[in-house]
Amino acid sequence: MHRTFTDQLGRSISLNERPKRVISIVPSQTEYLWDLGLDDEVVGITKFCIHPNDWFRNKERVGGTKTLNFEKIRELQPDLIIANKEENTQAEIEQLAKEFQVWISDIYTLDDACEMMISIGQIFDELERAQAIVANIRDGFESLGGLSDKRVLYFIWHGPMMCAGGNTFIDDMLTSIGLTNVASSELSLSRYPELSKAQIRESNPDAILLSSEPYPFKDKHIAEFRALVPTASIHLVDGEMFSWYGSRLLKAPSYYKELLSALQ
Repeated sequence: MHRTFTDQLGRSISLNERPKRVISIVPSQTEYLWDLGLDDEVVGITKFCIHPNDWFRNKERVGGTKTLNFEKIRELQPDLIIANKEENTQAEIEQLAKEFQVWISDIYTLDDACEMMISIGQIFDELERAQAIVANIRDGFESLGGLSDKRVLYFIWHGPMMCAGGNTFIDDMLTSIGLTNVASSELSLSRYPELSKAQIRESNPDAILLSSEPYPFKDKHIAEFRALVPTASIHLVDGEMFSWYGSRLLKAPSYYKELLSALQ
């Protein structure tokens, strides 16, 4: 039966049947496909799709999220490719769309993430399971209760020092747990601003969060930031809990509770 679906960019894709050969080129959405129970259907993933570990070890890899192996993708003959506007490059997505059905997510908020999960559930006739996952995520976030009033900077890169600004999924996660993102509210209109040491010092945040990805901040970086803002509490944080917008969000609320407790 011919069916049409609209992705989060408003593009339409046409499928003759439930997809049987799927390639996911977005790590957080790959994990979500696993949680939807689509083991046999997923034939290709990227080298950054580390969850679940069984897929990371055994599924065919089609390059990186921004360096796709088109020859390998063609060999796998997918009837659907699942992509993301920010994580994949426009040029590569446009090339893929000339040859394959490509469904593209565009995610800035928790609501966007939930909408993505419902939409993908519909594509695979797994709406009930998708709705259950989304409901559990919503319940988890609603259970967070008392929120923090701390002003924070969330760093994603070192050399140059870059942080998550406004209009990003990370910013929405920070806001959802009551944290004030200094880079969004006071420092910059950029989504991922580069900050000088002087800007970091002068912003005087209550806390500095150093993400595990895309730059892998380690203990050795804590002293550097402590020297800039001696009064701030500095924490290494799990980047997946702030930037993976698939079913990993099921685990995020409990992680946030521990983090908020540490920030008090």
